[in-house]
Amino acid sequence: MKQALDLARKGEGYTSPNPMVGAVIVKDRAIVGQGFHEAAGKAHAEADAIEQAGSSSEGATLYVTLEPCNHFGRTPPCTEKILEAGIRRVVVAHADPNPDVEGGGIEYLKSKGLEVEIGLCEHEAQRLNETFIKYVQTKQPFVMVKCAATLDGQIATRTGDSRWVTNEDSRCFVHRLRHAADAIMVGIGTVRKDDPSLTTRFMETRGVDPKRIILDTHLSISEDAKVLRLESESDTIIVTGTDIPADKKDRIQAKGIYVLESSLKEGRIDLNELTDRLGAMGITSLLIEGGGCVIASALASDIVDKVFFFYAPKILGGNDGIPICKGHGPALMNQSVPVHDIEVTRFGDDVLIQGYIRKQDDSQ
Repeated sequence: MKQALDLARKGEGYTSPNPMVGAVIVKDRAIVGQGFHEAAGKAHAEADAIEQAGSSSEGATLYVTLEPCNHFGRTPPCTEKILEAGIRRVVVAHADPNPDVEGGGIEYLKSKGLEVEIGLCEHEAQRLNETFIKYVQTKQPFVMVKCAATLDGQIATRTGDSRWVTNEDSRCFVHRLRHAADAIMVGIGTVRKDDPSLTTRFMETRGVDPKRIILDTHLSISEDAKVLRLESESDTIIVTGTDIPADKKDRIQAKGIYVLESSLKEGRIDLNELTDRLGAMGITSLLIEGGGCVIASALASDIVDKVFFFYAPKILGGNDGIPICKGHGPALMNQSVPVHDIEVTRFGDDVLIQGYIRKQDDSQ
C-alpha cells in the first residue's frame, strides 16, 4: 500500500478534478503490476496495473489507495476490469467519499465473491486526496494560505521589498504547491508591488500553471500588468466589485481576461461568496499567497483549511514593515485561529510550519 501511495503522488497537479490513485498487484509475494491515474480522462490506476500484470492478475491481490469505481464516467468501471482479470482479493485504503457516486465498488466486489479489506493506510490516503474529499463533499475548494516571513513576522520591508525573504529551496517548494493547486489568489496590492506572473517554475519537469485570481475591488489594475500579458494555458480572473468602469472592463476582457463581479462585505470582496462561486466553476483547490490584507481576510472569513508559513532566519528589527496579517486582530488570545496537526520542515536555514485550521463549526 505504501508503494501504491507513492505511485498515486506522481499524478499530483494533473488529475484534478479527479483524485490521485495508485494501485499495485501482488502475486506469490511479488509485484506483478502497478499503475497510477496520470491525468483526468486517462486510464484509472487499477486498469494500468491490470494491463501491466496481464495473465498474472489471475488469483492475485490488488492494493489500491481508493475504492474502485463502479460506474461509467470517462472510463469504464474498474470493478468490471478487476473481475475480468481474475483478481481474488482487494485491499482498499479508503472508501470513495463522493456522495454523488451511485453504487459502491467495495460492496459490488464482495457480492461477486471477492475478499475485500478496507482501511490500510487510510489516514495517509485521505491526506493525499484532502482536496478531492473536501470538494466532492462541499462543492467548495480546499483553501491553503502560504506566506514567507522574517522571524519577526514581516513579509516585506517598509518600502515593500520582499525579494527574497526565503531561500531558493523554499521557493521551489512553493512552486510545487502552485503546480498542485487549481488556482492561486493574490490581492491587487501584491500585483502593484511585485508585478508577479503567478506561474509555476523551478520544477524538474514542466509544471502546470494554476488559474490566476486577482482581488481588485475597483478594477484598478494596470493594463500593462504582467498577469494580463502571459502566454499560459491557464486563465486569469480578476474579481471586482460591481461599481467598476465599463470601458476598462471591456478592454481587459478583450485581452482574454475574465472579469468576475462579486458582492462586497465591509468594502472588500466577500470571500465566502467567492469560494462558493469558484467551486461552481470547478476549482477544487485554491492557494492564497497574499498579501497581508488578503491573508487576514481569508482567516477572518473562516475559509482556510491549511496554512504553509515559511520563516527565514532574518530579523527586520522594526515594526514598520508589512506583517503577515494586516488589520485588527482579536482582543483576547483565546480568540486566535487554532492550528492543529502541525508539521515542521527545514529547507536549508528556512523553517516551514504547516498545519490545518480548525473550523469555527468543528466539534472541539
